[in-house]
Amino acid sequence: MTIQIKLLETPHEMQLVERLHKIVWGADDLDVIPAHVSLALSQNGGVVLGAFDGEVLVGHLLGFLGTDHRSPDRPAAAGLKHASHELAVDPAYRSQGIGLKLKLAQRQAVRKQGVRLITWTYDPLLSLNAHLNIRRLGAVCDTYHDNAYGEMQDDLNRGTASDRFQVDWWITSNRVEQRISGPREALDLAHFLGAGADRVNQVQLNDRGLPVPDPQLVAPQGKLALVEIPSDFMALKAQDRDLAIQWRAHTRQIFRSAFASGYLVTDFIHLKEERLPRSYYVLTYGEGTFG
Repeated sequence: MTIQIKLLETPHEMQLVERLHKIVWGADDLDVIPAHVSLALSQNGGVVLGAFDGEVLVGHLLGFLGTDHRSPDRPAAAGLKHASHELAVDPAYRSQGIGLKLKLAQRQAVRKQGVRLITWTYDPLLSLNAHLNIRRLGAVCDTYHDNAYGEMQDDLNRGTASDRFQVDWWITSNRVEQRISGPREALDLAHFLGAGADRVNQVQLNDRGLPVPDPQLVAPQGKLALVEIPSDFMALKAQDRDLAIQWRAHTRQIFRSAFASGYLVTDFIHLKEERLPRSYYVLTYGEGTFG
């Protein structure tokens, strides 16, 4: 199978995006970006990309130009940025690297515009998204938005608060170039523990085999910290919504406190070989934003 990535620029292509949106999110018409809006964005500095298997649209990415607003206690504003708003892949085509291909094509398009920062939001409890955004692409994060989009009614988001990380992807940085080119093997949990990383939270399994967070937290003191999240939050939420809500509140407390203390999300670990897969964010103190 050969997947082709291309810029989307026609009304017909934007209608294909509408249909894919409904497939991926299970959303009704009110939650879908209208084709004419996507078209206007593509014609006025935005980047709308599609991934095609032959004539079939199996993935898309949409973003637009914006400005980087920072609060007084954050680093200086970067000026113009690209705000990446949506990335979707047909469920039948997932785990084939299509999301990565779309992001790399977005990076090329935005670099041609002379812009060096791309930002986007994602649910910090989604392990696969964290692996792509943080580990593979080299984005970093020190911004947490409580219930960023309010109560959402699509199939993926219904039932829990829409908390989000806002990540910074400094697309011309050495860090990003090294992550994309992939010369360095991913560091594992043992490496970070050996380097003195503090485990902020502990996790136990309940009688149903679901991960439950211990409310007792350890405030990190050193350069590195580890925060565990469920390896499959969507499956957990489908089985126990109350536990999913508990995880949301638990990690909200951790990340808001860590970011306020000067920590930055810089890496992600997924241990899929274990009997119970485990997922951890790596936080680093005082590293700046890599801009």
